[in-house]
Amino acid sequence: MALALVLTTISPEVGGVLVRGEKGTAKSTIVRALAAVLPPIEVIAGDRFSTDPRESSPLSPDGPFGADASTETRPVRLVELPVGATEDRVLGSLHLERALSEGRTEYEPGLLARAHRGILYVDEVNLLHDHLVDLLLDAAAMGRSTVERDGVSVEHAARFVLVGTMNPEEGELRPQLLDRFGLTVEVSAPREPALRVEVVRRRMAYDNDPDAFAAEYAEPEKLLTERILAAQSLVGKVRLSDEALLKIAEVCAAFEVDGMRADIVTARAAMAHAAWNDRAEVTRADIRAAARLALPHRRRRNPFDAPGLDEDLLDQILGDDEPEPPEPTDPPPSDDPGDQPLEDDDGPDPSSSDTRETPDDASYESGPQDHDSYDAPQEEKSSAGLPQGSDQSTTVGAGDPYRTRLFTVRGTGGGAAGKRSRAITEWGRRVGAHRPVDGTGSIDLTETLRAAAAHQHERGRRGGPMRFRGDDLRVATREGHEANLILFCVDASGSMAARKRMEQVKTAILSLLLDAYQRRDKVGLVTFRGDRADLVLPPTHSVEIAAARLGELPAGGRTPLAEGLLESARVLEVERVRDPRRRPLLVLVTDGRATAGADAVRRSRLAADHLARRDIAALVVDCESGSFRMGLAGELARHLHAEHVAVTEVSATALTGAVHERVA
Repeated sequence: MALALVLTTISPEVGGVLVRGEKGTAKSTIVRALAAVLPPIEVIAGDRFSTDPRESSPLSPDGPFGADASTETRPVRLVELPVGATEDRVLGSLHLERALSEGRTEYEPGLLARAHRGILYVDEVNLLHDHLVDLLLDAAAMGRSTVERDGVSVEHAARFVLVGTMNPEEGELRPQLLDRFGLTVEVSAPREPALRVEVVRRRMAYDNDPDAFAAEYAEPEKLLTERILAAQSLVGKVRLSDEALLKIAEVCAAFEVDGMRADIVTARAAMAHAAWNDRAEVTRADIRAAARLALPHRRRRNPFDAPGLDEDLLDQILGDDEPEPPEPTDPPPSDDPGDQPLEDDDGPDPSSSDTRETPDDASYESGPQDHDSYDAPQEEKSSAGLPQGSDQSTTVGAGDPYRTRLFTVRGTGGGAAGKRSRAITEWGRRVGAHRPVDGTGSIDLTETLRAAAAHQHERGRRGGPMRFRGDDLRVATREGHEANLILFCVDASGSMAARKRMEQVKTAILSLLLDAYQRRDKVGLVTFRGDRADLVLPPTHSVEIAAARLGELPAGGRTPLAEGLLESARVLEVERVRDPRRRPLLVLVTDGRATAGADAVRRSRLAADHLARRDIAALVVDCESGSFRMGLAGELARHLHAEHVAVTEVSATALTGAVHERVA
């Protein structure tokens, strides 16, 4: 991780770094520490856009600047972009107060302007809205930001080092957004006790005396700053031979990465690595180091693939290393195990996908269950020959996912932006106007004028321009789409254990998970079998984990349908407190049979009525098959006030075929 951050600061054209890793691995700490070791920069005094005095034609709205403009030297800025930031805050917009009070059109810079020639840091970048991530990456690639909104037309320089950190447990970035990050690394906590002890010792030393702790590392930090400055001066002179460029192309082609961005990033990172090691020409060692950082996240072929790189194949392509020039002279090695040089050959594999993606289940507890037995009205055989009431189980895999129908939550919500249900959002079609809640939003000029017009006489206007006040301001109310919580409640009893049926069910759920991934939903998984229901996966953004848990799901035993419904109700109640704006959609996958406990059918209907009274949107996926059907899932859907579809009708293709058949 340290190496990747250093390389992208030596050559910002590399395109930034994405850091993936488990919680508690100091991802944020090392990023915030990066700014302190970077060489200071010289800027034009008073310029809000950090213009470099050496630029001949600076792209700054505060210009033009004279040849004798005063300058100042300041540290590199670390600008943090909150996950909940609006587009106005990121890009900048019209200065509303001055526009209304003074009638002046003035641009108020956003975070991109402040981050110019610095570091833009996004913690939990995977939770940032997709359009903002794309906006950031476009600005990082182009080196400038263009604002065309609210009567403002501004272009300014925006060259920064983009660093994003994320916990894969909270969901992945889309592959097309992953590709826009130059480098990526996987981090995890050390497993060696000695290193863990050293981490704790240093943290306690810092807490006891921060100033003394900082002073202890002042000299190594100074040497690191000097080395970065030297590498920044050298990188433009590093020679990338045709042979090295051909090797880079061979590596990228062998790993079947899409497009040409991988080749460009690998070449730039290899040149930065050579400069970091005080070399004037790119070697195979530089290409190897660059490929390990630039290629793993570009090899994903579908959303459920984990980033990774076959290093044996990489070594086979590159061949034996040529003799390398001696390394630059570094300060004498320290006895402290933490004071190691930032090299890439002896450290942990940055492309390793060994991230421990296990959510915390402690916050959910299952209530008391009914353990009485009740015989099924009909006994089915699983693929292993197990009767429905058997305590044994079998596991069946899923088939290839398909495109599903769109299932939505009824009504209009106001949750996080996504692509599923109707909602009032920050963008979309205009449906009205309102007063701004937090000072942001797209100005609705007509409604603002209308609000001010009613008060012109009392404000003393007899002619001339209109007189505005701050409470006249109106911003557009827009309707778009929101993301939802999709909670799967899956029947894993013996009646579902027949191989063909369970494969069909798992394929349908996997397809719905893929749809949830594309629509930016959170997902959770409750299963019920035997005499209890279990929360297999608490609600999370990581559909990858949900897919993995689904693949491991066994089937067998009786059907505690009521317990499954009640456990789902408990999970949704907890999530309602945690995230009240996110509306849930309960997807119940079952054949409708209830066979566990006394009076199982009546209790399951009472549980369904309980969910219906809470006005929880639900979908019942009916898994019953065969010539004789009892219709229990349809009856359950009526109690839930839920949409009812057969498992064979989840596919969008099946819906299209049914429509065509009716038309014919």
